[in-house]
Amino acid sequence: MVRDREISHPPQIGNICLTHSVRMRYTVLSAQDVDITFQNLLDTWLFTTGMTTANDVFARVKVRRVSVWAVPAIGGTTTVEVTFLGTVVGASGQGKTASDTSMGVQPAHVSLSPGKLTQAGQFQASSSDAAFQLICPQGAVVDVEATFQHQYGANPASQNALVGAAAGFIANRGLDGLAKATTQFLPVTDIVV
Repeated sequence: MVRDREISHPPQIGNICLTHSVRMRYTVLSAQDVDITFQNLLDTWLFTTGMTTANDVFARVKVRRVSVWAVPAIGGTTTVEVTFLGTVVGASGQGKTASDTSMGVQPAHVSLSPGKLTQAGQFQASSSDAAFQLICPQGAVVDVEATFQHQYGANPASQNALVGAAAGFIANRGLDGLAKATTQFLPVTDIVV
C-alpha cells in the first residue's frame, strides 16, 4: 500500500552539468574603453585540439562580480568604471554603473555585481551581447568572478585561432577572448594560448 507521502520511484534529477565558479585575474596592457561580450568570457577557457584550434570548455556563463584596481597617476587623476547594462533583448533588469577616480594618493577601485534580472546575472550562451562595459587605464588589474556551465554535446569552437598551442590542454585567453600575443587583458595563469 502506497501512502500519500510516499513516492514509488526516485524523484527526477534536474539539469546535471559541470559547473565551475572561479575568480579570473587580468593585467591591462593598454588603456581600455571596451565591451566584454559573453563570447569573450566563454573563450577564456579553452580545450586545445591542435596547434591552431580549440573548443570552449564551457557553453554558458554568468557574471558574479567585476573588480578593477588602477595605479594612481602622480600629479593627475586615474578613473576606472564598470557598467552592467539593464534591459537587453530577451532579458530585463536595472543596469548598474560604478566608477572611481584616484587623485594620485591611492588606487582607483570599483567592485560591482550585476542585477539578478540582467542578462549578465543569468547564464548566457556565447553571443556578441555585452556582458559588461569596462573603462580602465594601462596597468590596471581586473578580477572577474564568474560561474561557467558545461553543456554535454556542446563544444563551440573558439572565436579566434590559436598560435603554437599543443593539443590536449586546458588553456586560458585574455578577457577580450584574444590570444596571448594580441590580448590587451593578460590572464594571470599558467597556460595562455
